[in-house]
This record gives sequence, structure tokens and C-alpha cells, in this order.
Amino acid sequence: MPGKRTYHTIIPGFLTKNGIPVGSFGVMGGYMQPQGQLQVLMNTIDFGLHPQAALDAPRWQWISGKTIMVEPDFPNEMAQALARKGHDIKVALDNGTFGRGQIIWRDYQTGVLVGGTESRADGIVAAW
Repeated sequence: MPGKRTYHTIIPGFLTKNGIPVGSFGVMGGYMQPQGQLQVLMNTIDFGLHPQAALDAPRWQWISGKTIMVEPDFPNEMAQALARKGHDIKVALDNGTFGRGQIIWRDYQTGVLVGGTESRADGIVAAW
């Protein structure tokens, strides 16, 4: 609506491990932004995915109440498990509302920089 702002704007994140900088990241997407950033961090920290895989992993989006929207390629067994727990699962027809992100991490042991860019939109990881 005119004069209204989205709940979240582009807010970058920064990850550290044991007080050591790892790098910057961000997921844009209005109401999806905090949800997307959480999912990218979960993919990185809990599941050990590298930046590109963390961004590429299927996403979910809380809509309201117990309604969860999942991407078309979201694992069916996970969607069914959520439904068994009482969630109302909706499958999106495309992945256009699930955010867009970028990551640059530095391996704290080697110092090597590793990047990832969103497969849901146009982008590129470049080094020089």
C-alpha cells in the first residue's frame, strides 16, 4: 500500500566462530529476510554446508498461524512430517518469494575465501 514499508529491509549479517570473523552474508526478501537468514545459518552451522549449498537448499516460509509455504522442490518427507505435527503446508508454484542471498566466508584455518550466490536470482561470485 502507498506509504507502507516492508517489515525488513536489506540488513546484512556477519558470522563469527569463537570470536573469529568468518564473513558476511545476507538474504533479501521483505518478510522472508529473517527467515532466510536463519535458514542459511542453519544450513551452514548445523548441517555443515558450504556457501553455495547453504543458499541452494530448499526453503520454507512461515505465513501465519500454523501455515508454512514450502518451495516446489522442498523434500516431501519433511513437508509430511511438518503436516503430522499440525502445520498447514502449502507448496508454492515457484520459488520467487523465498529470498535472494549472497555469502562470503573465510576459512579460519587456511584464510581461503569461499563465496556463494543465489540460484533463485541472477548473480555471480567473482574474484580478482
